[in-house]
Order: sequence, then C-alpha cells, then structure tokens
Amino acid sequence: MGITRKTKSIDTLLSEFENKSGAISATALIKSLHSKLNKTTVYRVLDKLEDDGVLHSFLDKNGQKCYAQCKGCTKSAHIDGHPHFQCFECEKIDCLPLDVYIPVIPKREIKTYQILIQGKCEACLAKK
Repeated sequence: MGITRKTKSIDTLLSEFENKSGAISATALIKSLHSKLNKTTVYRVLDKLEDDGVLHSFLDKNGQKCYAQCKGCTKSAHIDGHPHFQCFECEKIDCLPLDVYIPVIPKREIKTYQILIQGKCEACLAKK
C-alpha cells in the first residue's frame, strides 16, 4: 500500500472496508459516514486511496462508482485486475479471484479494464 500520510479521514473510510469482502458504492459510503465525514471529504479520500493503490474502482450495473480494496497494487501500478460479480436481487458486489486474459489490441495500449458479471449470488439462489 502506498498511503503517504495517514489521517483520521483515511482511517475512518478504510474502516468501512475492514470487514467487507466485496465492494462498496461511493453513495453507500457517503450515507454510512455522513455523521463523520462530509461528501466532499469522502470523494477526496476515495480519489487519494485509489491514486495510492489502496482501492480500485469500477462502475456497477446502475452506473454508480464502487470501490474495493486492492491486493498487491502500488501508487505506480494497479496490478489487481479482476472481474466483479453483482447480484440482481440483493445487489451485493464481490471481487472474483479469477485471472482474466485481456488480449493485446494492435496499435492500442490498455491501461485499465472493467468486467462486471451479473446474476444471482449463492445466498439468493438458496432462497428458492
């Protein structure tokens, strides 16, 4: 992790990810932290943590930006590329520990990619 300076705001936001294996939308973070941090601070800290290689972001099925913890990334390289799964019913989002092959595209340089797989999670399938 590349956090150059730990602050109370950073600690508060990172605590939301401590017991969470999946991703959290920026909207949900703002809602849960509204009594501790204002909206502008949440967005500023999220941007900082993403720049530092602590969090990665992607868009969910509704176009909302979501964040999850990186594994092995640094400020200079986000190497934790993996797909995400979002349940249609409960809307939970999980990081999938799968390797994805992204082909080389002639005359292009790929900097980042997003793969969102949608369906029903194990818990929602079990409800039937």
